[in-house]
Amino acid sequence: MENWQQLAILVYALVNLVVFAKGYYECKYRKNAYGLTPHLNLLGIIAWGDAVVFGPFWIVASLISYLLNDWYLFLLIISVFWVLRSVGETIYWFNQQFSSKVYPWNKPESLPWHSVFHNDSVWFVHQIIWQCVTVVSIIFTIYFTKLWLASRF
Repeated sequence: MENWQQLAILVYALVNLVVFAKGYYECKYRKNAYGLTPHLNLLGIIAWGDAVVFGPFWIVASLISYLLNDWYLFLLIISVFWVLRSVGETIYWFNQQFSSKVYPWNKPESLPWHSVFHNDSVWFVHQIIWQCVTVVSIIFTIYFTKLWLASRF
């Protein structure tokens, strides 16, 4: 693994340590587990409660990849994570379409794309966006698996 890759993994772990600490504070002391975190979506963290779980996950994944000196393993972990995360979000938004309970953060008018889809059809749009993320994540998972296996043999 090259130096910049090692540095990237360590920075990723450090960022997630900070995010975990902030998420813990938001959940425990501010009672804000459902507070949205759009600036952390690239880490798979949609709400502060996610940060409390995913922060340690990403720290451990980063450290394992770093200690094994394996950049491709790191990329593979990220892509597999996104397969599972996006499938979960797809199911969530599918269920939201048929649920009678609407959370304040899921009101159609508060969601991105509402300016284009002016009613609860925006839930369908979120579902298919996450389906697209699933497809891209599966493709990356296959590709990174190939690279990872090739680097081992």
